[in-house]
Amino acid sequence: MRTHLQLGRTITMLAGHIVARRQIQLAEIQEPELPSAEQSPGQIIFQPEMTCLCGSDLPFFDGDFEGHMIDYPQPIGMSLHEMVGTVVATNGLRWKPGTRVLAVPVGQMGFFERFVMSEDRTVPLDPRLSDEMAMLAQPFGTVVWALKKLPNMIDRDVVVLGQGPIGQMFNAGLRNLGARRIIGIDPLSSRLPMSLRMGATHTVCALGREASAQVREILDGELPEVVVEAVGHKAQALNDAIELTRAFGRILYFGVPAATIGGITWKSAMLKNLTISTSLHPDYERTFPLAMQWIAEGRVNLEPLITHRYSLPDIQQAYTVFRDRVNGAQKVLVEFPSLARSRSRP
Repeated sequence: MRTHLQLGRTITMLAGHIVARRQIQLAEIQEPELPSAEQSPGQIIFQPEMTCLCGSDLPFFDGDFEGHMIDYPQPIGMSLHEMVGTVVATNGLRWKPGTRVLAVPVGQMGFFERFVMSEDRTVPLDPRLSDEMAMLAQPFGTVVWALKKLPNMIDRDVVVLGQGPIGQMFNAGLRNLGARRIIGIDPLSSRLPMSLRMGATHTVCALGREASAQVREILDGELPEVVVEAVGHKAQALNDAIELTRAFGRILYFGVPAATIGGITWKSAMLKNLTISTSLHPDYERTFPLAMQWIAEGRVNLEPLITHRYSLPDIQQAYTVFRDRVNGAQKVLVEFPSLARSRSRP
């Protein structure tokens, strides 16, 4: 595979291109140019070395974004945003060339061998962590940001709807915060053994709306004080969460809904006097670094979540395995060619 090509005077690199529904390929495009500090200060050229697929990448691959069918081909560079790599060049003051960081590109437009981004959307790597674990500080950072919105969780009972990677991270985070009983609910039985490894005390194989009786049995006839909705993009389970939460309880709605949702049982939520919180866009000053600190200090163990690993030429297979949850897929890693070069440097 070619990663740098001299075509006349044009230097090219590889980028991702979703050309049709569930079809992604590599395209050759021109290398980025760093703007001057006068034009756009605090910019870097970032070189991804390892990335991880996220459920929020799938709508662009799958053709359904917030309930609307999307057009193809997608813009070149869609869709990656969980990544670690190297600062190749900078016009700012924060980093020196050669510094390795966690980076979160704007709008998930990060599927390039190198691209320009703001230095403000990067986090230094903790030297105690492998690249894999440092990278998971990005999705776990979104979970930590959400957990900040909950009350003291010591001795509380909680249900986590959805046991994909984010639901599993909620299990781990809630365990660390002192929850008494953590019930992971998912209709896919293949996901539930992982839940017990990640911090859940109990699991239920069902849709949320079908799990009420089993949850009450686990909780001595009660419903939980807190329900986390971590189902994802394709389906929303807010009604399930409303049904499963006890009166005066709290729902943390993490899953990304469509722009508008019909059929929500708001009266049931009102009659129960529920508090409903949402969560999006963590900060880079405290929350992402705190997530990395938790992982580095061993407060949470996210290693079981890494189930599959692919090289860049196998990106189609990586996306397909992740989308179809093949062999219990949770976090699917993709290595850029630059990773081997980085590890070979003294």
